[in-house]
Amino acid sequence: MSPSETAGFRFGQTIFSDVGIVNYLLDTSAVSALMRSEARMEDWLSSVGPDDNVSTCVITGVEVLFGIERLAAGRRRTELEDKANRLLTVIPCEAIPVAAGDRCASLKREQQRRGLPLDENDLWITATALALGTTLVSDDSDFQLIQELNLVRP
Repeated sequence: MSPSETAGFRFGQTIFSDVGIVNYLLDTSAVSALMRSEARMEDWLSSVGPDDNVSTCVITGVEVLFGIERLAAGRRRTELEDKANRLLTVIPCEAIPVAAGDRCASLKREQQRRGLPLDENDLWITATALALGTTLVSDDSDFQLIQELNLVRP
């Protein structure tokens, strides 16, 4: 996705406000869908308000890049590397806030108690979204099991 393809969207630091600004955090499935130019994700992105913020986080970047690293060298890998680099350059990447550590520990224990464990990366993505007060954008059904999480499934 080039900067011209994202014209009209505000990618930037998370802003907390009570005036209706929504802050979205894209997980790996959302970033992957954008890399594949899936219509549902492009439609969702076009519906984001002009004052809303869209970002991703370090864990998502790691998952995307690791998935590409596992591919054999060749045209497909090169194309995906180019798409990932362009997209991850345009969308701001949130650091993992210190508060996410506490959220991750309690979330992990709660999900284990409920018999619904998440993998470690999903726990950290969830904890980051909760610590930042963002709405998570994901097609991963595991996130629906987290009651306190604001979730959008485009």
